[in-house]
Amino acid sequence: MDIKNSTALVTGANRGFGRHLAAQLLVRGAAKVYATARDPSTVDLPGVVPLRLDITDQASVAEAARAAPDVTLLINNAGISTRVGLVKGDLADIKREMDTHFFGTLAVTRAFAPILARNGGGAILNVLSVLSWIHHPDYGGYCAAKAAEWAMTNVIRQELSPAGIEVTALHVGYMDTDMAEDVAPAGKLDPAAVAAAALDGVQARAPEVLVGDRTRQVKAALSGGLDLLYPDVAVASPR
Repeated sequence: MDIKNSTALVTGANRGFGRHLAAQLLVRGAAKVYATARDPSTVDLPGVVPLRLDITDQASVAEAARAAPDVTLLINNAGISTRVGLVKGDLADIKREMDTHFFGTLAVTRAFAPILARNGGGAILNVLSVLSWIHHPDYGGYCAAKAAEWAMTNVIRQELSPAGIEVTALHVGYMDTDMAEDVAPAGKLDPAAVAAAALDGVQARAPEVLVGDRTRQVKAALSGGLDLLYPDVAVASPR
């Protein structure tokens, strides 16, 4: 995917990581960058085109697709973190996580995939997480939703390939953004550097981009036993 002269749309681009992505797209020569938010008046990045989009509202998704028929690069970044557990947490918050990360991302993808195809193909970047692969009780809803989004990403990559649409998954740990404000500063990643790595991956047509030592360690451990990821959990030996 040649980012220069592309027309990009970034969901959740009014702050945090999405704003960094939109800014770097401009620096890299994108012809147009739609920066979406539920309230477009909160988009303050010079040079972008603010666009209203609530990815959990199908009518809003359809309206955004009508307003941006020239998109060739879709970046599914919008997300939330309710820090909800699965057994005792509020079920409404768990549903919000799934409605945002899985159903919302899928809705936007379904709306824009035909647009990308009509425009000659293009690329999709899904912003996932190391928590797609390793799962913690304090982020139960988020982990489950990101794991589902990872599965969805792997499926749509295969479904959209015949249309000339490439799909890249970004897996990354905690970044220094508002979403991770409750996390200790040590080990947080620079969102500008992560955005650069993600866009480098899109440019290189990489199916996955892994940022950070922890992310790479967890990915490598997936082929081992559960004790590699959850050493405090006793796993019964097979009989």
